[in-house]
Amino acid sequence: MNDAKKTFLVKIIPPTGYSVYRLAFTRRHVALLGAALLMTLLAAAGFHTYQLRVAESNVRALQALTSEQQTKLQTIDKQADELANQLKAVQRENAEIKRLIGADRGSKNQHSFAPVPGDRRADFASVQERLQTLARDSAAMRDDAQHLQHVARRVLNLRRLASLARERMIASIPSLNPVGGAIAAAFGWRTNPWPEFHKGVDLEANYGDMVRATAAGTVVSAGWDGGFGLKVDIDHGNGYHTWYAHLSRVTVSAGQRVTKGSPIASVGSTGESTGPHLHYQLMFEGNPIDPQPFLNGIPEKVMATLPDAPGV
Repeated sequence: MNDAKKTFLVKIIPPTGYSVYRLAFTRRHVALLGAALLMTLLAAAGFHTYQLRVAESNVRALQALTSEQQTKLQTIDKQADELANQLKAVQRENAEIKRLIGADRGSKNQHSFAPVPGDRRADFASVQERLQTLARDSAAMRDDAQHLQHVARRVLNLRRLASLARERMIASIPSLNPVGGAIAAAFGWRTNPWPEFHKGVDLEANYGDMVRATAAGTVVSAGWDGGFGLKVDIDHGNGYHTWYAHLSRVTVSAGQRVTKGSPIASVGSTGESTGPHLHYQLMFEGNPIDPQPFLNGIPEKVMATLPDAPGV
């Protein structure tokens, strides 16, 4: 009787036929089935919880990765800004160099950089586009710098040649006192030792003192010349000739190239001379001119006829 009360009976009758199926189970079976269902539900709930935690972890990882990528993207964007500013500075420097060397006349390939908005948001597409633009600008700036280097080298070489030519011109203009002595007899009319037009200046000097070339040039003659005694004639290649007369000794020969200040002879008293001194005569285009303004440098009016010094 007790077992019957503890037993549950389930009858299953098909729609057709006369067979009847009976399922009998006790409370223990119900308890076991409930426990099994509960375990299944607990397992499902645990697995679902696990999946939720994994999903949350993945979301956090993706969020962290996205944040890191955005930070890196913003860093690259700032670096692109710095590169753009550097390119602008290089462009300004190139423009200034062009102006200084005179190579900016007619230049049309000046590149202008568009201003970058300050409130923009960095994203992959915009940053990639900026980097591509900067790469093109950098390549154009490099080509411009190489062209500028070539032009600058050429301009500087031309200016160096012009500077050397000017230096040669200055070196070929008489501008020294050949013996360093004072003027004993000036250029022009005089009565002592006899009335005559003195075509040079007599410079005080001792016998044997060194005589120096007052400018660079080529020796035309070096030897005896009548009343001048021993004389040296130097052609400076620019219309100027200098004569050094009454010498005791000559140390150069015709055809020899001399530089400004180089020794050419010794002071003497040869020819029509009343004592040791140097007769210094300056000729320009075949006519004698007063040497006095040329004894301590090139006169300003002569310097004014020379081409201007090339700028840096």
